[in-house]
Amino acid sequence: MRQPLIDANVQPHFRYNAEIRRYLPAAHQLRSIPDVEQQWYQAPGGDYRADLYGDGYPGSDPDLVSRHLFEDNGADFAILNPLTRGNIADYLLNSRICAAVNDWLLDRWLEPDTSNRFRGTIRVNPEDPKGAVAEIERLAGNPKLVQVGVPMQSREPFGKPMFEPIWEAAAAHGLPVAVHINGGNGVDHPPTFAGHAHTYPGYASFMPLNYFVHLATLIVEGVFGRYPGLTFVFADGGYDILTPLMWRLDTFWLSMRDQTPWVDCYPSEYLPGHVRFCSSAFDGPVDSSQAQAWMDFSDKSDLVMYGSSYPHWSTTSAAVTTAGLNAEQQRKVLWGNASELYGLTVTEGSVL
Repeated sequence: MRQPLIDANVQPHFRYNAEIRRYLPAAHQLRSIPDVEQQWYQAPGGDYRADLYGDGYPGSDPDLVSRHLFEDNGADFAILNPLTRGNIADYLLNSRICAAVNDWLLDRWLEPDTSNRFRGTIRVNPEDPKGAVAEIERLAGNPKLVQVGVPMQSREPFGKPMFEPIWEAAAAHGLPVAVHINGGNGVDHPPTFAGHAHTYPGYASFMPLNYFVHLATLIVEGVFGRYPGLTFVFADGGYDILTPLMWRLDTFWLSMRDQTPWVDCYPSEYLPGHVRFCSSAFDGPVDSSQAQAWMDFSDKSDLVMYGSSYPHWSTTSAAVTTAGLNAEQQRKVLWGNASELYGLTVTEGSVL
């Protein structure tokens, strides 16, 4: 019988640079907006899978993406998390770009989807908390929009008070917050808290470490304690470093807990109710015989969801992602965790 599959990390793209302007207010349509592929760090060979470059931009044709994800890869549902690239200092323009991306996603991808297998993300600009809350309130009632999306890059860790209205609004509507590396949505901050890497391998290796800074402050500042229904999805992987970092956080919290009396349990105990990761073939042991034991550390099989990263150059299949896992671990990673988080009902052999 067929194993169900939910792809929790897919990035759809515009067909061409000017397409976004159709969705911007008239006052912003003449503003300078960087190209869709303007990146400070270019992957060797290009950002996207080589075989996807053709008549259109990779990930820009809903029919082709549907075929690749649902027919070729066997997914039942796909969570679309469009990125909003652009190195722009104007936070109000960034907020308008986020709104335009959301309208485009609805108009081109979600509303025409008669198969009802795509779900989407409400992109918001965390440097504009008031605008981000307004955008959540504008779109949260749409059943095809199942999470809020923010960039990994940030001036401040996401546990800081200035961001809390955004997380409060997301939690009030039962929407997870997806964090993904994003070359835009504001000035492109350094990929590490110690500054810029010089090469793509440095960028790709160190950028996911930023998630732990966000995660640690969300716990230590008491955000998860105040919003029991708030879940963060770290969509770029990096969960291979979760266990040693949480051990370290637990240790320091235990020895200095008088400074954070609102954190009423070990920091690691917040993980099951508040944290998910999208999988990556680059996370974890190379030897698949170690995969089961490694996933048991910090109960990672309860936290991880399969995400192909389509159409990125590192797009991975479900088989590669779950190599070496036992049947129960595979069930959780391939569809169980995502089904629970996003309210998507699948059964073996069918989509409901």
